Amino acid sequence: MRAGALIGLLLGLGLLAIWVSAWQTESISSSSRRTVVDSWMDRLRDDLTRVGLATVPPGAVPAVCIGLGLVVAAAVYSFSTASVIALALGIASALMPLVLIRSLAYRRRVQLREVWPEVVDHVNSAIRAGLSLPEALVQVGRTGPEELRPPFVDFAHDYQASGDFGASLDRLKVRLADPVGDRIIEALRITRDVGGTDLGVLLRTLSAFLREDARTRAELEARQSWTVNASRLALAAPWIVLALMSTRPPAAEAYDSTAGLVLIVAGAAVSLLAYRVMMRIARLPQDERVLR
Repeated sequence: MRAGALIGLLLGLGLLAIWVSAWQTESISSSSRRTVVDSWMDRLRDDLTRVGLATVPPGAVPAVCIGLGLVVAAAVYSFSTASVIALALGIASALMPLVLIRSLAYRRRVQLREVWPEVVDHVNSAIRAGLSLPEALVQVGRTGPEELRPPFVDFAHDYQASGDFGASLDRLKVRLADPVGDRIIEALRITRDVGGTDLGVLLRTLSAFLREDARTRAELEARQSWTVNASRLALAAPWIVLALMSTRPPAAEAYDSTAGLVLIVAGAAVSLLAYRVMMRIARLPQDERVLR
């Protein structure tokens, strides 16, 4: 009975996937679907770059997620023999690598938010000292904040090897993968291409704006941190309890049934919906990379 329910669930999911791929509504074109997938992959690539895994292809992350889910599902099934619980915990575990990467990337963005004004001040000081704009960026790799020295050191190597300032800036944007860095680099590019005497005023204004934005966001995030942490705890707690209950044979047998499957699926749907609503309420506007 339990094996039949699991087979029926997998068969239903497979048929649903085939039906969705075979039929296409007029309002959603194939190009728009590719755009959604491409944007998701670009965001994942940026997150990998921020956490120091720029050499890892984005397509490897889903493979790792699936592999981890299968391993966890097999491990749970080996000691509980409850297929429904094993499947549920396997799916929940498959999301953990993606959640971890997103969390580390967000912490990296918060960390860089505090040091970007220092970078702008270093560039402004170097220009006021008589250095050219490329030389000012090279100096950031030597005397700038520790967190951002490696990308600017690579910029110095690129510029010394090619002498192409524009191409070196493009590669610097890829290494930084940060919306604030995109704005700063494009402002410097326009200033170098157009010329003018307002670069110092521009950099001082940009530095003041970045400091004010970082201070405001830090205050709001500190006030809303309890909401975010409570949401994550409320989402993770039922699955931790389910994992502990799976070690007890009576509880595992109770959940390894059609009624248990319905209860787990309904609980997962309610938990995910409540988490998304809570995060939506507590979410602050985030900078997006529009100047790639």
